[in-house]
Amino acid sequence: MTDQQPIRTGLRSLRLHPDGMSCASCVARTERVLAAVPGVAEARVSLADESADIRYSDPATPEALAEALARAGYPARQERLTLSVEGMSCASCTGRVERVLKAQPGVIEATANLASRRAQVTLWEGAATAAALAQAVTKAGFAASPLTADAPDRRAEEMAMLRRDAWLAALLTIPVFLVEMGGHLVPAFHHWIAGTIGTQTSWIAQFLLTSLVLAGPGRRFYAKGVPALLRGAPDMNSLVAVGTFAAWAYSTVATFAPGLLPAAARSVYFEAAAVIVVLILLGRLMEARARGQAGAAIAGLLRLQPKTARVSRDGTETEVPIESIGPGAILLIRPGERIPLDGVVVAGESAVDESMLTGEALPVAKAEGADVTGGTVNGTGALTMRATRVGADTVLARIVAMVGEAQGAKLPVQALVDRITLRFVPVVMGVAALTVLVWLLFGPGLGEALVAGVSVLIIACPCAMGLATPVSIMVGTGRAAELGVLFRKGEALQRLSEIERVGFDKTGTLTEGRPQVTDVLPGEGLGREELLALAAAVEARSEHPLAGAIRRAAEDLPPLEAEGFSSRPGHGAEARVAGRRVRVGSLRMMEGLDPGPLGPEAARLEAEGRTPVWLALDDRIAGLIAVADRVKPTARAAVEALGRLGLPAAMVTGDAPGVARAIGRELGISDIHAGVLPGGKVEEVTAMGRAAFVGDGINDAPALAAAEVGIAIGTGTDVAIEAADVVLMSGDPVGVATAVALSRRTMRNIRQNLAWAFGYNVALIPVAAGVLVPFGGPQLSPMLAAGAMAFSSVFVLTNALRLRRAPAAEALA
Repeated sequence: MTDQQPIRTGLRSLRLHPDGMSCASCVARTERVLAAVPGVAEARVSLADESADIRYSDPATPEALAEALARAGYPARQERLTLSVEGMSCASCTGRVERVLKAQPGVIEATANLASRRAQVTLWEGAATAAALAQAVTKAGFAASPLTADAPDRRAEEMAMLRRDAWLAALLTIPVFLVEMGGHLVPAFHHWIAGTIGTQTSWIAQFLLTSLVLAGPGRRFYAKGVPALLRGAPDMNSLVAVGTFAAWAYSTVATFAPGLLPAAARSVYFEAAAVIVVLILLGRLMEARARGQAGAAIAGLLRLQPKTARVSRDGTETEVPIESIGPGAILLIRPGERIPLDGVVVAGESAVDESMLTGEALPVAKAEGADVTGGTVNGTGALTMRATRVGADTVLARIVAMVGEAQGAKLPVQALVDRITLRFVPVVMGVAALTVLVWLLFGPGLGEALVAGVSVLIIACPCAMGLATPVSIMVGTGRAAELGVLFRKGEALQRLSEIERVGFDKTGTLTEGRPQVTDVLPGEGLGREELLALAAAVEARSEHPLAGAIRRAAEDLPPLEAEGFSSRPGHGAEARVAGRRVRVGSLRMMEGLDPGPLGPEAARLEAEGRTPVWLALDDRIAGLIAVADRVKPTARAAVEALGRLGLPAAMVTGDAPGVARAIGRELGISDIHAGVLPGGKVEEVTAMGRAAFVGDGINDAPALAAAEVGIAIGTGTDVAIEAADVVLMSGDPVGVATAVALSRRTMRNIRQNLAWAFGYNVALIPVAAGVLVPFGGPQLSPMLAAGAMAFSSVFVLTNALRLRRAPAAEALA
């Protein structure tokens, strides 16, 4: 007999990509783990493409499946996709887009950005395609498409359409406005209209022109607002659609069926409906222009890379598109041209302007063997280079990706805004209905009730609340990138503004990171050159800056071969050289061996700011090499700038206490934590509380990840950069003060925007409803309400754009 499996209906499919599988047993274990999740009907795992195809039903979920893989040691890989989303006009729109995306299979997180008109989606790799996600968002009422390099410039198209519609609406509205408002302001003009074409003819003309405005330029509000209203998720477009239609419908009845209205209420408000459309279109046009300026940093970075490059193939020079160039291609760079890709100079000499990368205006000399970066500008010499990194792997592409990711982030402060805006529009519509009811019960008539209700609908501005945070983030992180400070994670912007102190690594962070050997003190029975050669043989495969200094000092000596190399982070390294065990590193690496007469020498060298590197041969101390590293010229200025910002500096280093104290005295740092192992750095940084940590080496990565904010020196290792929240591209420690000052300024800007957005609505919605009228106060007309609403969003955008003028020097003040 064979087992009969029950037929299961309603199964869903999901593809995940487990990480770390290397053999058939891995595949079998992964399948068993997935099959054990309740609700899984089938799990098929392939080692060839590292995929797991799963069919499941409730209670299994993508999250539960991914969690099971993680527990088994094969975590599912994640990916990030970016969608271009058109049609979002307020904060409630972004909330709906996010809810739609989060409901899709395999989506972990989704963030919609009103300012950039983009949605960033984090999902399990392979769980869904960008096209499928875009289709889901489009079905929800927003035009979405995967964002690619070849995508059309939607912002330019939006600007052109808004400009056209605003002009058309204005031309159609001017006669309506002049006829109606001119009659109110100048009684003689009103009598002239009545005596020539007549009031009824005037109203019919206004009806025709206003109908054209609403059906033409104003159609966008109805096309988006009405479906949203019918779905029970009204947005800003819904408010405008209901308000303008109410004014138009009431005026149409007064024009063509006046008998349905009391004689005292027979007035028209065509001009209100038309002017509302004009003012809101003008406001959105200014918003679109301001958003373009807010995203200027990324646009500027993208423009830095040339579209084509000259490639040398078999002695022939050919100009080809940048996308067709692969690693290893030989490129020819003329004087004054931008370098197209990352690479290495193979011939020629020149000075390259790297200010786009580091913020430093002084050109950097380049010769054979030097690294060059795509987007930088060649000077007066011609260069021949070999491309090493292309496409998304170039430094410029990574910078653009980092800035884009940070700009799309949501800060913790946004959580309250999201909760409020989710219910804002329905509440406003309820307030408008209540306003009409109260005016009908206690007011002079139907016309006044309509005016009050429409004013409430129009003046409410969730757009300002939705833009308050993301636009400031866009401009702030963009300006930071221009100054050589990259926020890899948007939330670091808020956390950095709240830190209370800053911890620095020493080597490569406060010092140049290119130490030089200053003293070689061999022990008994060993010569100076032999000591250097032995140490260089062990350090041949080490990436530590001190190892580099020893290798450079031994360049002219006959090389020795080392076998069985192993390193101990924070201690040193060891290997077998010529059959003997050689250990090189700190005194900890010597495991209690007696330093003998070299002990006092090491203490003297430490007091002078030099780092002692010990060498043990078999089981005895065989010598001592002293290495010194110059302090960076701007390191003391960085410490002083942080002091002016109210942030005390500390040094956390694995170097010897004497060396650390000497460097600390030179820089004005009194809080010294020396002789700290990599694991100990985590403890020291954690003990500092709300502190940022600045480092550049592999051994700094754990501390960078553990700190409230990790700040990596961009000239350091990739491991450190990946572990950090903020990257200083120039390697200048003054960038720490710049980053802190910019984060504080950006958060202050966000608080100003939020105060305005909330204060505006709290103050003016009651005024629009007529709360002040019984006390002799004013009531806003729908036209003034539309103007105020448009101004509210423009104010938020304009305030955020002030961050574009934040100079680096301000960060030090």
